[in-house]
Amino acid sequence: MKSPFVQRWLALATGLLAAATVLTAGPVAAEPSATPPPVIPLPPEWDPGFYLPPADVVAATEPGAIIAVRQVRIADFGLLPIDVDAWQVSYRSNNSRDEAIPAVATLVKPRGQAPSPRKLLSVQLAEDSTAGYCAPSYALQHLSVAAVAGQIVVPAEFLFAQAALSQGWAVVIPDHQGPNSAYAAGPLAGRITLDGIRAATSFAPLEAGPTAPVGLYGYSGGSIATGHAAELHSTYAPELNIVGAAEGGVGADLGAALSMANNQMTSGLVFAAVLGLTREYPDFAGYLDQRLDPLGKALFAIKSPLCVQYQSALLPFLNLTGMIGSDGNPLDDPPVAAMLDDTRMGKSVPDMPLFVWHSAWDEILPLAATDTLVDTYCRDPATSLTYTRDHASEHIIAEVVGGPAALLWLRDRLDGVPAAPGCTISDAGTMGATPGALDFLGESLAAKFATLFGTPLGAR
Repeated sequence: MKSPFVQRWLALATGLLAAATVLTAGPVAAEPSATPPPVIPLPPEWDPGFYLPPADVVAATEPGAIIAVRQVRIADFGLLPIDVDAWQVSYRSNNSRDEAIPAVATLVKPRGQAPSPRKLLSVQLAEDSTAGYCAPSYALQHLSVAAVAGQIVVPAEFLFAQAALSQGWAVVIPDHQGPNSAYAAGPLAGRITLDGIRAATSFAPLEAGPTAPVGLYGYSGGSIATGHAAELHSTYAPELNIVGAAEGGVGADLGAALSMANNQMTSGLVFAAVLGLTREYPDFAGYLDQRLDPLGKALFAIKSPLCVQYQSALLPFLNLTGMIGSDGNPLDDPPVAAMLDDTRMGKSVPDMPLFVWHSAWDEILPLAATDTLVDTYCRDPATSLTYTRDHASEHIIAEVVGGPAALLWLRDRLDGVPAAPGCTISDAGTMGATPGALDFLGESLAAKFATLFGTPLGAR
């Protein structure tokens, strides 16, 4: 129990932070102007004026329309500034029940001229966390402390976004877990991703207008957002010119992932996904509140405010299903089965070409679930899909060797090169040997290295 003095101090501090944030966020308007970047970025928990605009304002705004915008400075791991133009946009999206919610995305434009409209890549980074300070919009900012606090995946994966920037493309990076950090809630993440693209293509300074060709990229936790966005595109945001989607280490079936992780090294990370899903699925949350044993409830409290590094490291080898009191397999109980069904990919076939890859030895997300998803998509004769199983990797290495090949494939789609019709399924010793991938990687690394000596990223 906090003392009255501490409670009054916290209330005063929170009020001052909220007031300061309102001043930096600028006025809410139909076409808000960008305010200067903050000197010291605040995490979402201390920045409600920007991250949590009034509910009536959000409800009165169209999905994807911008509520507020501000400039930001982005940096590698919060330390080394990157010479690009960057903004944060607060915009309206919808949750999986089509209720209005606020969302935030980071928009990044490289230096140098580009054909109009500028090509746009939506990069869904693997946040894999259950707290706002772990979100990409905070973690990517100069002087953020997210990396120190356990968010190491977002800044590491941002190197793939920088490879896109070095091509002259604009990039949009949504906080796809939403305002409640609902990790693994795919239908929510898909909507936030698509509305983030709407916001990006309506923001004139980014130079990617409504007709801009758009690509989707996501790996692991980012694949969940990418895959659901691809499936939802035709019904939720068909006006967007999405020309291709690349997803790897695919989280196609969360039930299969939970079963594989049970009592294994990766169970701590998967438990975080269970926690995140309770924030988007009330019936599932109520079920766990009634059924979790004392250890499970203690872990919910302990893990609730943690980023991915500590989610993964804290208490592996958990008996996930054993913590749930059930007469049979808890995954078959109606509230759990309904959530798993809603988050499972494969309900519709994406209406754009797909590039999919997965490690044959993935220890976090099961290969069999991705095989099943690909088989489901390929039953449709209109599908254009390239699928590679990499045999010289595990989960992390598969992105390192497969990411350049995926970006190379996306470059062709953004350049207007038609994808091959039908499904091409192959097994590779290593995707690092994909023709052109090493050259692409070398060019991207050279461009990144040049920024250390004052060359703006994306300058041509």
